[in-house]
Amino acid sequence: MDSQERSSEEAEGAKERGLVYVWKAGSFSVTPESLPGLSGKTVLQAALGIHHGLLLTEGGQVYSFGKLPWRSGPEESCANSPVLENALLGHHVITVAAGSFHNGAVTESGVVFMWGNNSAGQCAVADQPCVPEPQPISISDSETSPLLSVRILQLACGEEHTLALSLSREIWAWGSGCQLGLITTTFPVTKPQKVEHLAGRVVLQIACGAYHSLALVQCLPVQEIKPVPERCNHCSQLLITMMDKEDHVIISDSHCCPLGVALSDSQPENAIFCSPLETPKGKSITGSQSEDCQKPLVEGHRLVVLESDGAGMLSSNDGQEDGEIPTPGNIPYPDKREVKEYLTSLSDHSLNESPEKNICTEPEQPSQEEQLSACIPGPPGTSTSALNSLVASCASAVGVRVAATYEAGALSLKKVMNFYGTPSGEPGSQSGGSSPGPEALKDTREEQVKLESMQGKKSSSLVDIREEESEGGSRRLSLPGLLSQVSPRLLRKVGRAKMRTVALTPTYSGEADALLPSLRTEVWSWGKGKEGQLGHGDVLPRLQPLCVKSLDGKEVIHLSAGGQHSLALTAKSQVYSWGSNIYGQLGHLNSPTTVPRLAKVCGDGVWSTAAGLDYSLFLADEQDFQPGLYYSGQETTSEKNSYENSYTKSPVRLLSCREIGYISNVIAGGDNCLVLVDKNVMGYIASLHELSSTERRFYFKLSEIKSQILRPLLGLDNLGNANAIQLLQEMASRFSKLCYLIGQHGASLSSFLHGVKEARSLAILKHSSLFLDSYTEYCTSVTNFLVMGGFMLLAKPAIDFLSKNQELLQKLSEKNEENLQLVEVLNALFFMPFGRLHNYARTLLKLATCFEVASPEYQKLQDSSSCYESLAVHLSRKRKEAEYTLGFWKTFPGKMTDSLRKPERRLICESSNRGLSLQHAGRFSVNWFILFNDALVHAQFSTHHIFPLSTLWVEALSEEASNVNGLKITTPEEQFVLVSSTPQEKTKWLRAISQAVDQALKGTSDWILYGASGNVQRQEPPISRSARYTFYKDPRFKDAVYDGRWLSGKPHGRGILKWADGRMYSGTFRTGLEDGYGEYRVPNKALNKDDHYVGYWKEGKMCGHGVYSYATGEVYEGCFQDNMRHGHGLLRSGKLTSSSPSMFIGQWTMDKKSGYGVFDDITRGEKYMGMWQDDLCQGNGVVVTQFGLYYEGAFSTNKMMGTGILLSEDDTVYEGEFSDNWTLSGKGTLTLPNGDYIEGLFSGEWGSGIKITGTYFKPSLYENEKDKPKALRKLGILAVPADEKWKAVFEECWNQLGCESPGQGDRWKAWDNIAVALTTNRRQHKDSPELLSRSHTQTLESLEFIPQHIGAFTLDKYENIKKYLIKACDTPLHPLGKLVETLVAVYRMTYVGVGANRRLLQEAVREIKSYLKRIFQLVRFLFPDLPEEGSTIPFLSTETMGRRSFCGGKSDSRSESPEPGYVVTSFGLLLPVLLPRLYPPLFMLYALDNEREEDIYWECVLRLNKQTDLALLSFLGVQAKFWPGTVSILGESRKVSPNTKDACFASAVECLQQISTTFTPADKLKVIQQTFEEISQNVLETLQEDFLWSMDDLFPVFLYVVLRARIRNLGSEVHLIEDLMDPYLQHGEQGIMFTTLKACYYQIQHEKLT
Repeated sequence: MDSQERSSEEAEGAKERGLVYVWKAGSFSVTPESLPGLSGKTVLQAALGIHHGLLLTEGGQVYSFGKLPWRSGPEESCANSPVLENALLGHHVITVAAGSFHNGAVTESGVVFMWGNNSAGQCAVADQPCVPEPQPISISDSETSPLLSVRILQLACGEEHTLALSLSREIWAWGSGCQLGLITTTFPVTKPQKVEHLAGRVVLQIACGAYHSLALVQCLPVQEIKPVPERCNHCSQLLITMMDKEDHVIISDSHCCPLGVALSDSQPENAIFCSPLETPKGKSITGSQSEDCQKPLVEGHRLVVLESDGAGMLSSNDGQEDGEIPTPGNIPYPDKREVKEYLTSLSDHSLNESPEKNICTEPEQPSQEEQLSACIPGPPGTSTSALNSLVASCASAVGVRVAATYEAGALSLKKVMNFYGTPSGEPGSQSGGSSPGPEALKDTREEQVKLESMQGKKSSSLVDIREEESEGGSRRLSLPGLLSQVSPRLLRKVGRAKMRTVALTPTYSGEADALLPSLRTEVWSWGKGKEGQLGHGDVLPRLQPLCVKSLDGKEVIHLSAGGQHSLALTAKSQVYSWGSNIYGQLGHLNSPTTVPRLAKVCGDGVWSTAAGLDYSLFLADEQDFQPGLYYSGQETTSEKNSYENSYTKSPVRLLSCREIGYISNVIAGGDNCLVLVDKNVMGYIASLHELSSTERRFYFKLSEIKSQILRPLLGLDNLGNANAIQLLQEMASRFSKLCYLIGQHGASLSSFLHGVKEARSLAILKHSSLFLDSYTEYCTSVTNFLVMGGFMLLAKPAIDFLSKNQELLQKLSEKNEENLQLVEVLNALFFMPFGRLHNYARTLLKLATCFEVASPEYQKLQDSSSCYESLAVHLSRKRKEAEYTLGFWKTFPGKMTDSLRKPERRLICESSNRGLSLQHAGRFSVNWFILFNDALVHAQFSTHHIFPLSTLWVEALSEEASNVNGLKITTPEEQFVLVSSTPQEKTKWLRAISQAVDQALKGTSDWILYGASGNVQRQEPPISRSARYTFYKDPRFKDAVYDGRWLSGKPHGRGILKWADGRMYSGTFRTGLEDGYGEYRVPNKALNKDDHYVGYWKEGKMCGHGVYSYATGEVYEGCFQDNMRHGHGLLRSGKLTSSSPSMFIGQWTMDKKSGYGVFDDITRGEKYMGMWQDDLCQGNGVVVTQFGLYYEGAFSTNKMMGTGILLSEDDTVYEGEFSDNWTLSGKGTLTLPNGDYIEGLFSGEWGSGIKITGTYFKPSLYENEKDKPKALRKLGILAVPADEKWKAVFEECWNQLGCESPGQGDRWKAWDNIAVALTTNRRQHKDSPELLSRSHTQTLESLEFIPQHIGAFTLDKYENIKKYLIKACDTPLHPLGKLVETLVAVYRMTYVGVGANRRLLQEAVREIKSYLKRIFQLVRFLFPDLPEEGSTIPFLSTETMGRRSFCGGKSDSRSESPEPGYVVTSFGLLLPVLLPRLYPPLFMLYALDNEREEDIYWECVLRLNKQTDLALLSFLGVQAKFWPGTVSILGESRKVSPNTKDACFASAVECLQQISTTFTPADKLKVIQQTFEEISQNVLETLQEDFLWSMDDLFPVFLYVVLRARIRNLGSEVHLIEDLMDPYLQHGEQGIMFTTLKACYYQIQHEKLT
């Protein structure tokens, strides 16, 4: 073979595949001959009709051979060598099918072509007796709105009908006859129609016999149980019955519907579906008989019996019977049920005992199959003999007395006999034919996927009796009174709770079901049934698909349909056959043949079947893996050619097939049989056959173990504690899962051999993870079971059950030694599956050698092989570990075993050889160290301590530390040194512990990592790791559980700590203590709520900024130190609605209010601003109330005590001594609003009568005009000085910058701290980006650049600093921003609400100035180049360009400052940042303070504004030359007429109105300046000449503008500017303009309108 030229495909010998051999049916001595004229084409698939055949070759071409009468030419109508079907060229055909005389093909795109005989419409062409050339037919789904053509996967053809299986797994049918399964009576059907009865179910395969159809359907998934209907949908009998007979109660739910035809619910009850239902005699029921059909309905029994001329329609009427079936009138209805129940109970007893008693079939006991056939008698002779035999067989099974009680009702059994009539051609002797024990027992307790909800959907067939074998006692409870006759074990089983049934249903993995063929299948059949080929136990035809109940749970994987018989191949390589057996084509001689029975094929299990016209072919495994072909059916003896044909008693092997090669497909037809053969080039084909053959045998063996060992074991009593039972169940269910997967794989390999056989599509390559996982899971559960001593526990209760089955056990476990221990046998049995992995590996290697080393196939096969091999090695290591551990537990002292023994725990090594001891241990102490895969145990005399490995650190001590062989072990709460006896011992333990720790941290060992290469040297386990741990003695953490990061034995990093009492901390740790940001909850038992803290920690204590919400509802937000409130903080008490809401913001020391603070008592409507000590008001303070009272002065222990000033709303003032809140006591002066005052001694509470001893003064008004508001001027002297306020807030900021006290510290360290604060905060927010807006993020990024200054300080640098400050104050993450935010908060807290009192205005202004001073100090600390307050930055020379001044013609030389430049002030730098935030409360105070003045001013403004422009100008005395002549209104120029209003100087008016929209005095001054410039501009336009303003000229014009601007709070604006403008501006240009505005304000107030 010239390998260079051939592809790897051909290197496998592709040319030697798909060879066709044909021989005549019935002759099995001849040698099959190769079909001439194919010249080396590989045939993929073949199909045979009665006299012709079809071949499909590799390129998708189709050839026909044999008699082809539909072809036109005479030479073509009988083709000995294959003829190419030209009409199909260009269509890539993927599958072909042949009916008796017609053909079909399906192309790659799912289109169907049909040709051949069309007399019954089977080619889907109307009115054309035959179709000579392949013709495409359209199959379209009428349910979809645009007609979609249906894609087809598979075709099956019968004699007069065709079925197609679509891509969506639905069946489409056309042709004639009831075998179509369609709801129609008009034939032929030439337009393909869907078989609605199976719509919605997943159909896996279809097959057509001559006049019947079969479908393999996937079981429905087990649904939640729906309520079962009471009566059968079809025949309306009760589904569940309960009968009370003397000593028997029978409850049965096995209703059998005698009707083949499923009636849809919508049909009227009495209209029986009587279409061409053929009776066995070939008559058709006509309308005349329908009266009979209606009788039972009329009588209300609702059992439909179809009768024909009074003869027994249900059995073949050959005169043997006793006459007719008794009409329903003769026998009372219940008896029919009794018979049914009786049979049912019989089968139940016999079967319930059979699993225990009949497993080793002793010869004298009838086998199970016999007992069954006893219940289903052969052809009835005289009815009495049949009855007798039935009763006799019952007696043998149940006991004579029980049976005798039923003889009374025996007559009615006759009816049942007639239900089971068989074709008479059969010798009666066959009815008793026994079957070999084990084969019958294989199906004893096979899994059933029971679907209660399906009872209504499947029309049940009559074979239900046989069904009960699988269910044991769970579905039908039949409790005889004669307990002695029934096995006591059976009764125990019936009565036992259902706890153990867990593992009995196989656990299917959904994933495997999607990738591999499903084994959960049902067989449905329909069509003509007169030979019993439908398998429902009768010979009725069926118009619609009906489930063959007895094949439920048999794992059927393939169906074949012959002329009059059917074959079903199961995953366990068995064949069930039913139907016509005239020529022995069923492969067995049991009767009746109307229900599926096992065919008896020699060899090691059948994996492919074909059903011909009157014979069957079976392809079975042989010892050497080359498939053997078996034939059963008619034998023709060639010499005589006489047709007294003998037929095969059991399938006969065709020996001559050995020479021709490895058979992959068998096809049966009418005259001919055909096989497709592969030659075994390079051993490739042989290896594939070996793989699939061994897999099928392996599955058979696993099923045996499951049904014969595992299931009985699970059923045993006293299996020990619940724990052991649970482990056994887990093992059983994993075994079951593995077993199912192997079964699926076996089935997929069989179909793989039928196909193209490309190595890369092998399931163990493509879906290797399925196999690896299933084996690994099973290994885990079986080793866990082993470690817990499961097999020893099992051995006791199972001893009698298992000792009876010694050979079976030895056969299954492949152990042949004498006197083996039972435990060892069980052990071997359950570890047996792992040997299969080596076989996979070996076979894959064999396959790999058939390819070029460089090819991808070779590589893939090679890799998979090593994968399976390494898994096998890994699992055997697992087993050794488990056995080593089990040995250890056997020797370990008992008390400790119970507490330490866990299913997953494995022993790694232990120090019983004294190899390891504790350093500094006492002389007599015993220290024993045991290393498990999850913990290190330190055992002493009676106690032991467990150290989990995930929190264990080990390091070797250095040599010089005097103890050479020491290992230092660190755990969260212990540290000890282990001393080993020798250096080798030390190395061994160090390595063992390190590896174990590493493994414990990685979780389940990943075997691939260190599979093939043995134990790779692994790196040491990480010092930092995540783990969970429960503290047991640490005083602070005792019994707390920590889950999070660790570093060398200490919590370090993020973690969650939960205490036993419900406390919980979640956040960061550092070396074992809470440190950093964290959240802490403390449950408050009394209030049933939590205290909750979120904030910063240091060394296990709350320290830094945080929010503490108390269970009482109080919330503290501020600074902590050592778990106490310390520093600046805000405490809210109570909700606004609750009893005593209040708010405190200020300084705390050691959990107490101390220093300056503001307390807002919302209930009493008072606000206190002053000094505190130990939670009490102590020192100077101010109190305002919501009623306008104002007090400032001394406080002592929460009371006004000492000197103070009290003002009431109407300006009454008292100065003097106080003794209690609002209580005057001692010397003082009371001044009345009009200036009168009283001096003397006062006593009493303000507002409720005060006693006075003193002198009354009435000062003369003229002298004292200046001194009148004397008392008001004094306000603020007794209050807290502004610079003493909020010290803690500023200290906090200095501390954040790393300074002990203001101004003391390293500037660069401060910048570092700022950078750290920004980045850590950003990192915290990174996890939740939604907290930061985009602009915020940009701000943070720009703050990372620090403004640098080298050289002289210029205005640019000043601007840079200003920009930086604005950004810094924009984000609370920056220390300055935090400071500003806090100041704004405290300011608002102070001056909003009750604090909005006009008396507080001066305080508020002083406070702002103090802020400016202190922040400026901070800024100068950060930017030392910044000049001090009041110094100037010189302008660069270019900037001093002469600017025309308002007053005076010379260029402005700024005469007020010595040299021109920009003056640096805290006002100019910081007010733009601070004032906008503080503006609302501040302006409110101004408005309140100026209320009276502004009211007068406003009244005047409104009055004067009623005048027209010219009138007002003249009234104000503006010189006429300044009056504008024209004004522009809406862009057009107009003359000023006497009634023009609001038009003159409009732009200046607009400009001035903007004063209300600005915040800082500087901005307001700019507005005023612009207004003046606008006025000059206007006047210039009017005069059109240069001129100079004099103040006399200017003032009236400006007054006009101010009036027209109508600014409501002008007084407040004026006073705000006055209080907060830069001091150096007062004498400059802006200062003069401001004075002018002020003058206007006063002028308007005092304007006398003449």
